[in-house]
Amino acid sequence: MARRFYTLFFYLCLPIIFVRLFLRSRQAPQYRLRWGERLGFVRNTPKPKGLWVHAVSVGETLAAVPLIKRIQAEYPDLPITITTMTPTGSEQVLKHFSDSVFHLYIPYDLPGAVRRLLDKIKPKVLLVMETELWPNLIDQCQRRAIPVVIANARLSERSAAGYGRLDALVRPMLKQLSLVIAQTEQDSRRFQELGVDRQRMVVGGNIKFDVSLNEQVRAEAERVARAWGIDGKNGRKVLIAASTHEGEEPIIVTAFQQILVNHPTLLLLIVPRHPERFDEVVKLCEDRGLHTLRRSRQEPCTTQIQVVVGDTMGELMTLYGVADIAFVGGSLVETGGHNLLEPAVWRLPIISGPHLFNFSEVDQLMSAAEALMKVDDENELAAKVDELFSDPELSDRAGKAALKVVEQNRGSMERLYQQLVQFI
Repeated sequence: MARRFYTLFFYLCLPIIFVRLFLRSRQAPQYRLRWGERLGFVRNTPKPKGLWVHAVSVGETLAAVPLIKRIQAEYPDLPITITTMTPTGSEQVLKHFSDSVFHLYIPYDLPGAVRRLLDKIKPKVLLVMETELWPNLIDQCQRRAIPVVIANARLSERSAAGYGRLDALVRPMLKQLSLVIAQTEQDSRRFQELGVDRQRMVVGGNIKFDVSLNEQVRAEAERVARAWGIDGKNGRKVLIAASTHEGEEPIIVTAFQQILVNHPTLLLLIVPRHPERFDEVVKLCEDRGLHTLRRSRQEPCTTQIQVVVGDTMGELMTLYGVADIAFVGGSLVETGGHNLLEPAVWRLPIISGPHLFNFSEVDQLMSAAEALMKVDDENELAAKVDELFSDPELSDRAGKAALKVVEQNRGSMERLYQQLVQFI
């Protein structure tokens, strides 16, 4: 009964959802395309009995890349379909897999839309990255005896409380899952409290610890550094503020202007999380009187440039490679933080705000290793950056500690692969 009310409510909201898509497309035109896929209408048809992987956006897609490539190597004839929710996730699928996989947007969680997609792709198993839980999707898969595996699953205390308030809808859905591979024991416990059968729970660790730097990324980072004149000991120092959200950029820019007093040649590289906000952030920097360059224009980064806005997609790992200190966003506002492991693998000292509830395990490990420094406002951020630049030994120790945390916790991807192959 609860799922019926949920479905009715979803149908009633559908016009609003498409209006929102249109409004977002004014900033990000890709949101205006392929609306049929969002209702389950698919033009082409892949081979049946393949693997369906759903990765909602960029972070989940990048986390899934090594696993999918491993599966492709071991099962070269296995058809693979990858769905995403966002255009940025779609771009990453095409970048990493080209036409070796079948890609489309996941349909909205309506029974008819889901049925249309399942009629087309006929998967052997559905693998959902992290915690994308859709009642009708999971129900339709169970009706067709398609196992649903939740991989790298995380569930913060806040999210668990939210799901708990919808117990009549959530509990039956979770009981339909075939397997949940949780990141931590705490995640596993929260899933079980919400309704997942204990025998269908496995703790596999966080596959994001398996992040690594390939030679292509290293070479591209070196090329960018040379082009910007910041390579070598005598080059400019760079502070990167990555995956920033609305409300964070004014704090970061204010802190940067304070830091310039002692470090006048410092370059700020700011990378907003959402592409529709690129123009807004450029305007903010220019309104503060800062000489600002857009990365996408590929113009020379002269010594007069004070801020580069990273308004390209899929380059964050490369841009970390040109930085000396990393601030990771989504943490000064109550978003829950973003991936701390990407700057760690570059051996960067890492700063964040206090809100890291989506990455509590990584937060605990890095804080215990003195690899993560937290700040609450622009004054603390400015002071911490100034301290790190003024004390190279402190900066080096923090960067080494961050990389060590990554190296000590690798191996989750292999455990996930071994769990998944039983369904393939």
